[in-house]
Amino acid sequence: MAHVLVIGGGIGGQATALLAARRGHTAELFERDTRAPGTALDRDFFGWRRPAVPQAGHPHALLGAARNLLRDELPDVHAEMLRLGARERHELDWFDVRPPARPGDEDLVMLQARRIVLESALATALRAEPGVVARYGEPVTGLTTAGAGGGGGAAGGAAGSEAVHVTGVTTEAGAYAGDLVVDAGGRRGGADRWLTAAGCRPGVVERHRTGLAYFCRWYRLPEGREEGPRRPWAVSGGAFAGCAVFPADNRVFAVALFVHTEDPTRSALRDPAVFEAAARAFPPGAAWLALGAEPLSDVLATAGLDNRWSSLVDERGPVVRGFVPVGDAVTHTNPTLGQGTSLTLWAASRVARTAHQDPGSVRFSAEYHGWAVRTLKPWFDFQVVADEAIGARFATRAARSGAARDAAALFECALQDPEVMRTRARVRHLADPPARAYADPEIRARVARWLAERPDYVPNDAGPSRAQWEKLTAG
Repeated sequence: MAHVLVIGGGIGGQATALLAARRGHTAELFERDTRAPGTALDRDFFGWRRPAVPQAGHPHALLGAARNLLRDELPDVHAEMLRLGARERHELDWFDVRPPARPGDEDLVMLQARRIVLESALATALRAEPGVVARYGEPVTGLTTAGAGGGGGAAGGAAGSEAVHVTGVTTEAGAYAGDLVVDAGGRRGGADRWLTAAGCRPGVVERHRTGLAYFCRWYRLPEGREEGPRRPWAVSGGAFAGCAVFPADNRVFAVALFVHTEDPTRSALRDPAVFEAAARAFPPGAAWLALGAEPLSDVLATAGLDNRWSSLVDERGPVVRGFVPVGDAVTHTNPTLGQGTSLTLWAASRVARTAHQDPGSVRFSAEYHGWAVRTLKPWFDFQVVADEAIGARFATRAARSGAARDAAALFECALQDPEVMRTRARVRHLADPPARAYADPEIRARVARWLAERPDYVPNDAGPSRAQWEKLTAG
């Protein structure tokens, strides 16, 4: 068995340490924050300042892929989330009568909760796990290495043996040795700097700007009302802006607006009154805000996001061995599709399942990279294509192609056709890749019939006109 050192105590770090311990390994987790998430959810969610985790206060989607992994590999964490107030919603419950069940429908369940609920449940499990030592308030400051050298097979060719061998981490308290170091430090971790200092060749980074800015505000439903409206659909968009509602735990939900980063009305959305007026101009925002919900936060903004794929393998092979990334350290995806947590948990599980297989070897690094390219990269690529389409639409304030029209039609057809909804949900929950699911002749025929019955169909026409929007955002 291996001793695994985990950098970062967010979702990826906690899950990696816990899953590794459940597989018989030992793990040490290093986190810069001085404490773990607790069970006082509102206090931690709204009052805990976490500059290293800027996305912590924004909505998260726990798709079927994430929920299934928790249910199957960490059932105690799944149960604790439900105990803390998380709710489950099946995609096919959109219809008044759920269509007859088919194999695989059990994968189409969303786990609705704030990020803090998952973090708290993971922290509870970690505290009870004898194979894990969590070192809070002890951030990693560097890496220890054995220098360059061979070993571990010929993956990547002879040049692969040039990979620097990471053997541990350093903190201000000293050095810690391990068989495998896992970078779960997120998008603001120091791994690039540490690897350079250790003499590694630079990794390969693929980055795509999204051109999207997000604004959200949190609310709580009135006492006695446990659920919001099932309809209208929780996401709607126009030619220049969109609105989404994220139901969460304990009657809490978030309303989010998103626009292009160059939209001149963007800054006005930071004002709560302007934000609410703009949100009410979209069907989901209007339906949820009409319930008399109590605001729980200011308007939270984030922009300048990108989709980033980071590889520690170049044309010569792995640049490092004994060191692998999970979560945002390997792939940071924009939140429009909500894939991040699922991809993070997949990577954590892969590390835990394989950490006994000579983790300090070049072969281990190459095989992990190959798994990530096969398993994570297709969903990263899907995110890039989706965001490029949204960004182009918002930038020009119109659907620009027949492909954009077809994609919008598939979304709206799914709201009326259970078979199309099932197919779309399998893509949404990372159960089927889009290229395969949407190529199904029956699904294509159903969407084509839907369009033929609506010759005047205009995609993305939900919400206000541009003139109405500018009036709303003018205050």
